[in-house]
Amino acid sequence: MKSIRIICRKSRLSLLQAELVKQRILLVAPDAEVTIIGRSSKGDRELSVPLSVLDGSDFFTEEIFAALQNGEADIAVHSLKDMSARHFFSHTAFATPDREDIRDVAIFNPDIVSKIASGATLIIGTSSPRREEMAVRFLKKALPQLGREIQIETRPIRGNVERRLQLLESDVFDATILATAGLNRLLGSSEDAPGVRALLKDKRYMLLPLVECVPAPCQGIIVAEADPANQEAVALLSKINDERVWKEAVSEKHKGSEFGAGCLQKFGVATLKTKHTTHLYAAGVDRNGREFSAWSGLPDFSYEGKNFFSSTDYMRNFFQYRWEQALPDLKAPVVFVANYKALQQQGLKELLQPKVIWASGTKTWYELAKMGLWVQGSADAMGFEQLLPSLQMPLLNHSKDDLVILTHKKAAERWGLKGYHAQSNYELVPVSDTVVQNKMAQAEFVFWSSFSQYELYKSVIRSNVRHLCAGGETAELLRQQGIEPILFPTIKAFEQWRSTNISSTSAV
Repeated sequence: MKSIRIICRKSRLSLLQAELVKQRILLVAPDAEVTIIGRSSKGDRELSVPLSVLDGSDFFTEEIFAALQNGEADIAVHSLKDMSARHFFSHTAFATPDREDIRDVAIFNPDIVSKIASGATLIIGTSSPRREEMAVRFLKKALPQLGREIQIETRPIRGNVERRLQLLESDVFDATILATAGLNRLLGSSEDAPGVRALLKDKRYMLLPLVECVPAPCQGIIVAEADPANQEAVALLSKINDERVWKEAVSEKHKGSEFGAGCLQKFGVATLKTKHTTHLYAAGVDRNGREFSAWSGLPDFSYEGKNFFSSTDYMRNFFQYRWEQALPDLKAPVVFVANYKALQQQGLKELLQPKVIWASGTKTWYELAKMGLWVQGSADAMGFEQLLPSLQMPLLNHSKDDLVILTHKKAAERWGLKGYHAQSNYELVPVSDTVVQNKMAQAEFVFWSSFSQYELYKSVIRSNVRHLCAGGETAELLRQQGIEPILFPTIKAFEQWRSTNISSTSAV
């Protein structure tokens, strides 16, 4: 095809996504003449009512597809989360050339902490029942706890990214929730970045955790579509398709179809990746009003009649903690708190107050919030190194040199050997526990929640014991010992698997 017409919505974000597709096309068809056509859709025009009360589920895509069928364009470009599964599986003339970060981010006005302290009700702009269901519940515990119960009210907000940020800027709302993907793409554009940066100036961010605030199915994926009858366009799409993204798209759309559809959905579906594994996670409230949480791809193995030991049952029986008298040297502007135990050191709160704080997981996040501290995000309990690409994305723009890991002494030494800045403020003191020792000696399967536990009891366990753990740093360190553990994405996922797979008689 010498001349290719791409049609998309006329928002700046949609045009940028179309431009990305254009550039992918030019890589495989450098002689092509590619033009981009911007078009308004039903979803763009009907801004006075929330999406959740509009009829149907293809508000942003159906008119664009109609233009393809009418021969007005050769390829249409959409955000795949805006397209219904019904339409996505109606034919095969699609390509998914790119995916950005999948999370949601809550963006707050700079006076948010004083509003929390005053007890004022916080007004959050969102037209997503999913975000209302998950994010509001999470934020009530994740925002700094300053002596009063946090009150949150949601109100409808519509329009493109820039309009929502402008409404936030004008104090119509205290916060709004957006997909990080759109912000990153706008901030990656030399034309759009200055205006968006100006609207984000002095704002506070919270990158919402993936397990507690599961994003919409296919969030961050760009989809290009052709009329199946246009064989040249279909052939071109096959050349720009990213197979990895395509597999994620198909899996997430199929999984979402099991629980509901359209803008009324109160659940999310996400592909979650650790360093070693990939899993599909869906959670929220389904079409029948039932709350659910479902992992795909968890380990499947036989344990019948075997002794199973989980360290999560005896967390207080492994170590005591000795805090250092001197406060850690936290010169870096961004601090990653690896464990909530570190927070018990006297004077640490004041040291952390001016920092950008990240937590290892939700438990540590909540403990920081109880101290009245603002947390920007977490590693979703999937490991610090898994978080690094997100920290470096345009919205946050934290470099590796900006970061210091706060952890216990031995872990800080290990991180230092890997080239990271790490500081310790406490030491693990082993506890001699005969109950744990005896149970560990009998166990044929052992779940470790930390590598330090393994180091403590490696001389006690059987030589043929099967090891289990989450897929972060613990898995990496066990593999360095020549152990191939059975992996779970997170400890929470293990606990969910365990509750339905291990009988009381098999646990020691």
